[in-house]
Amino acid sequence: MVSKHLLTRLRTLTRPAIHCRRSSNFCPNPKFLHELQSRRYSDAPQSSPAASAPTPPPASNLNSKSSLNEIELRKFAAIADTWWDAEGPFKPLHVMNPTRLAFIRKDPHCARPFEGLKFVDVGCGGGILSEPLARMGATVTGIDAVEKNIKIAQLHADLDPITSSIDYHCTTAEKLVEEQRKFDAVLALEVIEHVADPAEFCKSLSALTSSGGATLISTINRSMRAYATAIIMAEYVLHWLPRGTHQWSSFLTPEELVLILQRASISVQEMAGFVYDPLTGRWSISDDISVNFIAYGTKSSE
Repeated sequence: MVSKHLLTRLRTLTRPAIHCRRSSNFCPNPKFLHELQSRRYSDAPQSSPAASAPTPPPASNLNSKSSLNEIELRKFAAIADTWWDAEGPFKPLHVMNPTRLAFIRKDPHCARPFEGLKFVDVGCGGGILSEPLARMGATVTGIDAVEKNIKIAQLHADLDPITSSIDYHCTTAEKLVEEQRKFDAVLALEVIEHVADPAEFCKSLSALTSSGGATLISTINRSMRAYATAIIMAEYVLHWLPRGTHQWSSFLTPEELVLILQRASISVQEMAGFVYDPLTGRWSISDDISVNFIAYGTKSSE
């Protein structure tokens, strides 16, 4: 059990400088609440402008109950070699990464603000988030269901003595729950839109979070503006991402995410948007959550 002092420090450090829209802004009307509670997100259609991906083979050895989407795993396995190519398919994440980290940490002048805290990066990919978290003092576990991603992450982390301490595993959040693992902070950034069942996925994230600890999720809003920018522009016009990377029907609105997290015993404390400026080529934290957004919540006392 982590000390109360460390948990208090974690909550303080992960609170962003910009106090964006609070969870109270997402209070739904009764009709919407009823519809949301009766909806299974895994039943949502997975249509997109892109051609359908081929049917994957039977699931791999990750055979515990899982929210994995095999088609999504195949997509990312196909481009795993490019994780650390700053001009490749993951360029948008490389450019966004400093802004994501700015939300996670509060004091930019403290070199190691997460010293002594245990973080898990769920869906870590090639480790582009895990590595800076380790440099900021966190004891980082990185997990991904794509074995090739883990191999790339480990090879890159081994180039630096600091990041070589990251504990990478090809596994799922559900598997870590079975192992009764607990972390001071659980992060799943740009992951939930690729899972088969967001509600079950969030239950697993909650189970991994220590009582009073932090859960952070970033994703894309299911809005027409997001469809126009994150899919049409990013995938079909600017070719920032391979076609079919995202399915608009798999996106969640901020209101939906807040309610899913509430049912998983995670209380959303802060929410902010990430906005891209095409003139500067940079992302910034904003109160505009119409496209990219991030939520910070805390685990209810057990």
